[in-house]
Amino acid sequence: MHRHAKVLLIAVASAMLAACATDKMRSKETVLTDTLRTYAATLRWGTVENAQAFIDPKVLAERPPTPLELARFRQVQITGYNEQPAIPVGENEVQQVVEIGLVNVNTQAARSVIDRQTWRYDEAGKRWWLMTGLPDITQSQ
Repeated sequence: MHRHAKVLLIAVASAMLAACATDKMRSKETVLTDTLRTYAATLRWGTVENAQAFIDPKVLAERPPTPLELARFRQVQITGYNEQPAIPVGENEVQQVVEIGLVNVNTQAARSVIDRQTWRYDEAGKRWWLMTGLPDITQSQ
């Protein structure tokens, strides 16, 4: 009977460890899903200044948007945000391709741009950071 108790104890402990690992991954995935959804909403309905809060602080310090880039964002209305599923490219990194629909508020000309995003998970902060900066809305299709 003692031997069966040890086997049962090991099995229960293994199951608990697996559940903890699953909860940790689920939590990280949930944070990613929430971050991507909130970034999309912020880019579409918020301001470019608010969208900058998703960019990794080091990236933002090294490559801050220029005043011209920020002015260009104020000249367009984002009309669509069609994302592909995020694809893991490492333990703490995903990539996502997004087609962003734009309308120039002055000319009413519509177009779209492709934004290739890289997101990195910060273990210490328990959050995802955008590593590729704001989308390049000057590209032509």
